[in-house]
Amino acid sequence: MGWHGGALALALMALFAALPLGAQVTPHVDPHNYAAARRETPVPTVPVSSATIPSASAAQSPSGGTLTLRQALTMAVQNSREIALARVQYSVALNAAGQYRSEFLPNLYTGSGAAYTSGFPATPGGQAPAVFSMSYTEGLFNLPLRGQLKAANERAKSQKVELDRVRDDVIVRTASCYLELAKIRHSLDLLGREQASAEKILQVTRDRAQAGQELPIEITRSELTLARARQRIIHLEGRQDVVEQQLRNLTGMPDSQSLNVETEEPHFATEQQEAELMNLALERDAVLREDENERRAREDIWKGERGGYWPTVSVVGLYQVLGRFNNYNEFFNHFQRNNVTIGIDVHIPIFSAKTRANVALAKSQLDAAELAVGSRRQQVRLDVAQKTRDVRELDANREVARLDLKLAQESLADMQAKLDEGRATLRDIEELRLEESDKWVAFLDADFARQQGQLVLLQATGQLAQLFQ
Repeated sequence: MGWHGGALALALMALFAALPLGAQVTPHVDPHNYAAARRETPVPTVPVSSATIPSASAAQSPSGGTLTLRQALTMAVQNSREIALARVQYSVALNAAGQYRSEFLPNLYTGSGAAYTSGFPATPGGQAPAVFSMSYTEGLFNLPLRGQLKAANERAKSQKVELDRVRDDVIVRTASCYLELAKIRHSLDLLGREQASAEKILQVTRDRAQAGQELPIEITRSELTLARARQRIIHLEGRQDVVEQQLRNLTGMPDSQSLNVETEEPHFATEQQEAELMNLALERDAVLREDENERRAREDIWKGERGGYWPTVSVVGLYQVLGRFNNYNEFFNHFQRNNVTIGIDVHIPIFSAKTRANVALAKSQLDAAELAVGSRRQQVRLDVAQKTRDVRELDANREVARLDLKLAQESLADMQAKLDEGRATLRDIEELRLEESDKWVAFLDADFARQQGQLVLLQATGQLAQLFQ
């Protein structure tokens, strides 16, 4: 049955004016200038370098206002258990290096004790029993131990790189959760309007079917449209709960506090060419830097073990207070209570099978570390090339989605003009309205996917710290 006719057209136009449909509900927004539609704010900044710790005042969440991306990132960096653990592990690595360094620093020990001796006075350690003793040691020349010290310093540097990598991971996850939550809430707003429109159209269709002006199949079609809108809303609401909880866990915000986010569109694009991005990745890739530090550590150990064929030199000193009750007079011509020994202790290896085995082991470990570095370099090149291509593809997808949305908006505006002239039906408008809503959601998805791809590329090339400084 047709919907054309003077009085009927005027009635439907009056009804349409009261419905949240078409261009009367959603103003025409150019997706190319999407920042205006999302109330773009300047790109938030947060210091993420390893030497910068956000202040407590900067990390405070708003009591009732909107949580900005900068606040979310600052809170996540401060509240992350992963970052705290990485910081502790870095301290452990520094302390481990300090253990080796202590061998080349002055070490002074003192003590006292009592022992019964029968026969020649001696202790289980080989020294003469003393009422009081004080000993001093300091390593001067020990190449194997010096190699271990250098290796421990390199591994501490690796742990520092790991701390920066963990911080970047937290930043990327927090930014992704924040942007996805903003995208979901925007999509839910669009779908909520779509659901309200579908409910009113369904009621109009039922009324017309009862009047014999519509076939029953049109009711089923309208019910299906409404059911699909509700299905998408339920899906997005479930995803919203998951993402919101993830963001709360990252930022440390309590469940009792409302979580409102801004519909921002921060810019993560880079104008650098692929060759420049490749060089940055090879210079800043965290795993590659850790592998290179490990290779240098293995090289230091290997050089140190080769130095095991050389003597070791230490400064030693000993002060003892002896007692006559240990029968010194029976074995020595002269007894002296206070005794001092100061000198150089030199150990010269004549034949050491252990040193040779240590050198062979260190060389094989160095070879393995060098192969790991080469393999990682190849992997970094492949990863950056793939991520660069992914960003270009995501840019193209977003442009297609933008033009698709723009076409749907223009088609809806044309159909609105035809409806005003009585040359279109309400169903025609509703179909285009639903199509426009779908295109909006598709554009939001494409825009979010591009932002994620840009963040991943920035993380791979080590530019996140510069972006949020």
